[in-house]
Formats: sequence, structure tokens, C-alpha cells
Amino acid sequence: MIPIRYVEPVYRPPSEAQSLILPVTDGCSWNECTFCEMYQAPQKAFRARSEDEVLDSLRRTGERYGSQIRRVFLADGDALVLPTRRLLTILEAIRRHLPAVHRVSSYCLARNLKKKSVAELTELRAAGLSMAYLGAESGDDEVLARVSKGETFDTTRDALDKLGAAGITRSVMILNGLGGQQLSAQHADNSARLANATQPEYLSTLVVSFPNGEARFRAGFPGWEPLDQHGLFVEMERFLSQLELNRSVFRSDHASNILVLKGTLGADKARLLEQVRQAIATPEAAPLRPEWARGL
Repeated sequence: MIPIRYVEPVYRPPSEAQSLILPVTDGCSWNECTFCEMYQAPQKAFRARSEDEVLDSLRRTGERYGSQIRRVFLADGDALVLPTRRLLTILEAIRRHLPAVHRVSSYCLARNLKKKSVAELTELRAAGLSMAYLGAESGDDEVLARVSKGETFDTTRDALDKLGAAGITRSVMILNGLGGQQLSAQHADNSARLANATQPEYLSTLVVSFPNGEARFRAGFPGWEPLDQHGLFVEMERFLSQLELNRSVFRSDHASNILVLKGTLGADKARLLEQVRQAIATPEAAPLRPEWARGL
């Protein structure tokens, strides 16, 4: 057993499947997004874990598995809310107790970087923080307001620019279908505009979904109607067609996605667009993920 206290449920990005999950906070410091069901109270009420607990967990993990662990993911929803000093202490302890680690990553809310300078982020990068996952969800201010994201196009862009300037790899997530039928076009257009403006190293799309029901989401988004499969593909085609990325790894392979897409933009843009357009024209012939396989 790994000597770390976990508060269920525990979440991490798909690409962190082989990483040690190290909680440095519980829950999410914002936790107002109406589409998100990940960090619901009371078991996931936000709190920063004590420095002593985190350092003791690292020490004991290192004693058992120090030479085996190659990656660490700092949990929960937004570890970068912690003060820079505390993060530096944690990163130093990772280096000391887990010497084989070559990548440390974290989820990140754009709001948490407002008080962190590029110099501070550069210091974190030098200490080992190499990657941040930022859920932009949308580049459209109206959509962001309707879902209580607490961000705008400009605040998200500023955060991504800071991370980029510090040399921290950025993985940006967009939610296909978040604007519903009413705001689909502007959601696609402005999400592409955000990606073009920031040129993230990784870009992914998930499909908005509500395993626990839509009541909370609809309360803040009157008139929202979900996109059907055809609508999701049309929105994806509109989004992809406007991307002008120099070299971003693109993934649309989360369990929520109906059509799996993988490539590098812009090299694979034409191929990805052709896949989406074929799915729009002849869905019965497309390699779509069956509904049973999309369980969350």
C-alpha cells in the first residue's frame, strides 16, 4: 500500500495513468463550475493539506518505492493555489525522496496564477514542475459566464501566457457541446481563437456530460439544449477548421468522446478534418465509440 491518505473520489488526467498521485490539497478552491461534479462537498470540501502530512507521505513513499516512481501528479483540483514557497518545498522533497522522478504535473486554474509572477513560475519549473493541465472549457465569455467558470478569454489567455513564458508545458482542455445549441458557433469560434492566441503544447477536447443529472447546470443556463451527435461533430469541425497551431499535440480520446481523434496540429489538420467530415456525412460508416464504452 502506498502510504498516502486519499479522499475518494480521486481524479487525474488520462495521461497521468502511470503517475504517483500526491494530494497536496483536497477538492477545488473555486468549485463553482456548474458542469463539474468532481469535487462535491462534504467529502471534497476544499482544504490545503498540511505541509507536514505531504512531506511525511513523500518520505514514506520514497522509503518503499523511491527508485520505481518516474512521474508525480499533484492533486486535487488546483494544486497551484498553494503559495510558491510551499510548492517549492514539496518539489524539493520529491527530488530528495523520489530521485527517479522526471516529470511533475498538476491541474491549474487560471485564477490561481494571477498572484504568481513569471519569475515565480520559472522558479517552480526549475524545481521540477514541468506540466500544467488547464481546463479552459471555452474561449467564449458568454459561455464561461453561463457555466460560472469565473474566467474570461483574457484571464485564461494571461494564465497560459505566463505558463508558457516560464517554460511550463501547457495542456489545455475544451468542452465540446458546452454552449449547447444556442451558443455552439461562438463557443467553437472563440475556443479556436484562444488556442491560436496561446499555442499550447497539448490541446484536448472532451464532451460535456452530466452523470449525476443536469439540474444544477440548467439552473444557471436557462434554455440550454444539448447538442446531439451530429451537432457535436459539426461543432468540432468548426473548431478544428479555425485552428492555426504551429505544433500542438491534439487529442479527442477521453471516454466522453464519440469520435476518437489524434494528431499533431497543424501537420495533421487536414486528416483530422476529413475524419470529422466523414463522420458528419456517413456516421454509420465511421469508427464511433459505442455508448456503453462512454461511461464516466
